[in-house]
Amino acid sequence: MAPTMAVSSTDSFDITDFVINKGNGVKGLSDLGIKSLPSQYIQPQDALINVIPQQSIPVIDLSNWDNDPKVAESVCEAAEKFGFFQLVNHGVPLEVLDGVKDATHRFFGLPAEEKRKYTKELSSTNNVRFGTSFSPDAEKALEWKDYLSLFYVSEGEASALWPCACRDEVLEYMKKSQVLCTKLMTALMEKLNVKEIDETKESLLMGSKRINLNYYPRCPNPQLTVGVGRHSDVSSLTFLLQDEIGGLYVRVNEGKGEDDGWVHVPPIEGSLVINVGDALQILSNGRYKSVEHCVIASGSKNRISIPIFVNPKPNDVIGPLPELIAAGEKPKYKNILYSDYVKHFFRKAHDGKKTVAFAEIQS
Repeated sequence: MAPTMAVSSTDSFDITDFVINKGNGVKGLSDLGIKSLPSQYIQPQDALINVIPQQSIPVIDLSNWDNDPKVAESVCEAAEKFGFFQLVNHGVPLEVLDGVKDATHRFFGLPAEEKRKYTKELSSTNNVRFGTSFSPDAEKALEWKDYLSLFYVSEGEASALWPCACRDEVLEYMKKSQVLCTKLMTALMEKLNVKEIDETKESLLMGSKRINLNYYPRCPNPQLTVGVGRHSDVSSLTFLLQDEIGGLYVRVNEGKGEDDGWVHVPPIEGSLVINVGDALQILSNGRYKSVEHCVIASGSKNRISIPIFVNPKPNDVIGPLPELIAAGEKPKYKNILYSDYVKHFFRKAHDGKKTVAFAEIQS
């Protein structure tokens, strides 16, 4: 266990070795009681955001989904206009949400040597990865976050290889959210006049899943760094469970002068935050929009969040759906192997929405 003495300077030891190689993560730094942010985490000024108060993303109540078609319409409208929305009364039991939050705290409370077993260098599989920041080798400034990333292949593999501290609760959360995922995806496709999600479309829209357990420890100088930098997701849809702390911000009115800014996504007990990812933007030929978002650091509390990334399969080729092109739309994106798109995303630091340009057809 890391010592809990207050440390005024971290110059006397190797931050990279302590945080990354030894598996302490930024939680280990925070637990040391450091008084100032190490220079490796100080972000450039343009990484910090302009917050617009008194605005937020839509909150949609799904309790009347089966009887009122306007509920599905409001989901599609939110996906088109905002790319982000919160759902309440969504059908995933509260005890399942609480269980996976407890399991996240339990995993990150493990000793560093236990978590280190799941690092890139030591993990027995690429499908289980404990790490810190986003892409440390590519970043000029590190992000104030630790994570456990779990790629779902099968229940058998998960039972064998996922950490037992969180495995059962994570699997239950993924199972219980599947009905909601199918419901939302079906409505979004119907709005595009795609009447049936056949086997091919199911693979393209939700053929693979990854879940991350994110941990954002207290930070000594939160105004100088970020929990997660500005980015859009590479998923089709992302289902985010956040705790009561807050800190998620979404970009609105991009390119509209003074109205271009960032709004907070306030935590709502029992809610799930849904956002459109790049893959769905490409498949919908730009109808549904992935949106930049980021997480700010907290100076007072430890925060967790748990996103499920619903993705195409890695070997799928994504591009505008054939139904849209057959209806006369001009394709805005080229066809691209999804695994190539994801590799492009991960080989660089977070950089807003620049990844999606990788798939655009240049006019």
